[in-house]
Amino acid sequence: MPSGRQVFASAIRSFTLSSFHSLTMNVVAIFDIGKTNKKLFLFDEHYRIVWEKSEQFAEVPDEDGDLCEDVNLLRNWVVTSLSEVIALPEFSVKAVNVSAYGASLVYVDQNGQAIAPLYNYLKAYPAPLLQQFFSTYGGETELTRQTASPSLGSLNSGLQLYRFRHEQSEQFTKLAFALHLPQYVSALISGWPVSDLTSIGCHTMLWDFDRQQYHNWVTAEKLDTHLAPIVPSDSVRETNLNGHSVQVGVGLHDSSSALIPYLASFQEPFVLISTGTWCVSMNPFNSRPLTPEELQYDCLNYMHYKGQPVKSSRLFAGYEHEQQVKRLAAHFQTPVDQYKKVANNPEIIERLRHQQSQVTTGDDAKGDQLLSMKGSLFGQRNLSEFATYDEAYHQLMLDIVSQQLISTNLVLAGSPVKRIFVDGGFGKNPIYMNLLAMAFPTIEVYAASVAQASALGAALAIHQHWNAFPLPGDCVELKKYTAQTIVH
Repeated sequence: MPSGRQVFASAIRSFTLSSFHSLTMNVVAIFDIGKTNKKLFLFDEHYRIVWEKSEQFAEVPDEDGDLCEDVNLLRNWVVTSLSEVIALPEFSVKAVNVSAYGASLVYVDQNGQAIAPLYNYLKAYPAPLLQQFFSTYGGETELTRQTASPSLGSLNSGLQLYRFRHEQSEQFTKLAFALHLPQYVSALISGWPVSDLTSIGCHTMLWDFDRQQYHNWVTAEKLDTHLAPIVPSDSVRETNLNGHSVQVGVGLHDSSSALIPYLASFQEPFVLISTGTWCVSMNPFNSRPLTPEELQYDCLNYMHYKGQPVKSSRLFAGYEHEQQVKRLAAHFQTPVDQYKKVANNPEIIERLRHQQSQVTTGDDAKGDQLLSMKGSLFGQRNLSEFATYDEAYHQLMLDIVSQQLISTNLVLAGSPVKRIFVDGGFGKNPIYMNLLAMAFPTIEVYAASVAQASALGAALAIHQHWNAFPLPGDCVELKKYTAQTIVH
């Protein structure tokens, strides 16, 4: 029979070992690469953020002097940051994935080295080359319809690749693959160059939505041989990192990734209005082909991470709000953020609706609608007609929500949507939310919040490959709005 001391020592040893194992937490590492902030998160098995870091990089000039992402700095940061978290004794990194902004290509050689700058998607596109492209391949109207891509110049990443081929023929001979940014970052980790549909399908002008394959112009230009093999967006590759076996995902376009927590949480049809500089209405339950008219209104398709089109419409409303509150501040001699103190006032709204001309939304006002979507409504108003800042700000929100109504209706048509979720800045604006609830009286309207939605989406996309727990159903916090009243 063991002595009391032996039993005690055995118990201590057992406790120490179990404590050590409990202290080593299984996590997934997610790189969330934005234009401004580069972030790395560790999520535990219940998708709580347990570690994070964030960096901002100065942009560098390309050969034309236009500022762009420093691809070498980004590469070094990804590699060193991942080594850092792999070495942390309290975590066991089981998987890695990437969420990154779209419309950006990294041109790599056979060794995976970048052979050109990571050009900015806002870089001006040469008009003669654009004209040459459309005249060669069937005209703007038909090409934009087939590819579900409004003509956006460098924001169409396929046009960036076309430009690279035609303007930099010497560098083009060194090209192995043109990788969208999420897949480039993933390949830095796994050594596996691939393409994914959430990047290919998002206003790139590469994908023919009629035929569900690369458009004919891509093969005619022999560019398909420089686009890495397409794999499912929830694919992983087992990779050895510093002696650790890790499942590495292929990366996701950030807008598609941000939709995943909502798809995981809600089965009933919904529209998500993601608000920031752009307000993007995304309907994962509407896969009808885009019409030329919808493309005129800045409709486009995002791609669901399972491969289905997500009909979407964009509005530059966050930018408009930012510009107009500066104008209001100058006119009324107030701080720029004065609007944050303005409470929703139904009486002001009712009075403005009778006093001020408002945008028409009937079917007989198509021309007016298009004009209102392209230009600024509030920017044309005379601020001296408003007695107070609060009154003028309510009118600004009326004008923005009238545009939002047109934009969101474009993706609602023909689908049985019962709920609208609003995330981002406008979701925290009570005037916007109450006006939206008034604009859609037959649909439930919610302010929704998900902590780090695009990073969380990239983690959830590869859940089955690293996490034995069930998918969480409570990722999204909701606050319901009805006209004039908030119900918790």
